[in-house]
Amino acid sequence: KALSAKHNISIDGITLGNGSNDVLVLLAEAFLTPELNAVYSQYCFAVYPLAIQAVGATHKQIPAKSWDSDSPLGHDLEAMFDAIDENTRLVFIANPNNPTGNHLSESELKNFIAKVPENVIVVVDEAYLEYSSDDEIVDASLWLSEFNNLVVTRTFSKAYGLAGLRVGYALSNPDIANVLNRIREPFNVNSLALAAAQAAIDDKDFLQKSLVENREGMQILQQTCEKLDLRFVPSKGNFLLVDFAQESSGIYMELLKRGIITRPVGNYGLPNYLRITIGTQAQMQRLDKAMEEVCG
Repeated sequence: KALSAKHNISIDGITLGNGSNDVLVLLAEAFLTPELNAVYSQYCFAVYPLAIQAVGATHKQIPAKSWDSDSPLGHDLEAMFDAIDENTRLVFIANPNNPTGNHLSESELKNFIAKVPENVIVVVDEAYLEYSSDDEIVDASLWLSEFNNLVVTRTFSKAYGLAGLRVGYALSNPDIANVLNRIREPFNVNSLALAAAQAAIDDKDFLQKSLVENREGMQILQQTCEKLDLRFVPSKGNFLLVDFAQESSGIYMELLKRGIITRPVGNYGLPNYLRITIGTQAQMQRLDKAMEEVCG
């Protein structure tokens, strides 16, 4: 009921998951078979290809935009649309994207969805949506009444700080939700997690504090990178993808020795990069000092 009120959507259009990861896997299990395929962008959330592969379907990874484009390493929506064929049933788009932080505008995303055939479900993963500033937020759930083939996934793991409790959900038309709810595990989200999620929806002060802290920390990290002449992908998430212009495993280890954990992304095909999550101001200042020692 709380989610229904928050998003102004019928309860029949909501599917709860053990994190949004759970819902993404459910979508693949529900709508893909070995003779079908799904489309996603290079440098996307790793769960998309894993979920597709698990059901034996074909995954179509579309090359991301170049660094010199209007959206470095971002989604090439035109190429993604061109990849859709008669056997395509799902298209996965994260907005903002993980691990790059890229952000599609309202017109870019909505125009893309409008072109996609109605028998192809467009999954818009909005795990990091809350981190966008108010004038930049692209909330695809507002378009559910326009597009019957749209599914929007959200999570309480990021801005709401409930990662360990695992609560995510999908918003869709009732027909899609009915399919997902018929195949999901009956007790996939525990009662403690649901109670915490309900409280998180009501605790707007915590959410606002989290977003302000993220903006301040992001500014510190961007300034650190600029000072050290390190390029980065402009991010609308709670992390920054930083290019160290060399294989980054050594830098990862040096930062780790100083008590700072970053995320190597070599498995994404980005061996020179680290994804650095935003912390408190004190943590970001500590990171600034460590990066100066390692990269300065």
